[in-house]
Amino acid sequence: MSEHAIEFLQGWIGEKVQCQPSPERIEKQAETLAKECAAKAAEAGIPLEDIQEEVGDIQELIASRLEEAAEAEEDEKNASKAAE
Repeated sequence: MSEHAIEFLQGWIGEKVQCQPSPERIEKQAETLAKECAAKAAEAGIPLEDIQEEVGDIQELIASRLEEAAEAEEDEKNASKAAE
């Protein structure tokens, strides 16, 4: 994958992927964000195939990042409660 495609994907995910509170919402948000990412990549002249070649299914990648964000937020809440 081109360096430009990698930079685009990393920046886009960092900007768009936010914590979702439930697994159902994660899947729905991942689907929506994957479509948006593909459209923005095309606008930037980056073929979706270049991204998929490196990371596979972008919807799965985004869902994974959403799950990680939700877990990190839960861990942070638990740590705050333990400190009280």
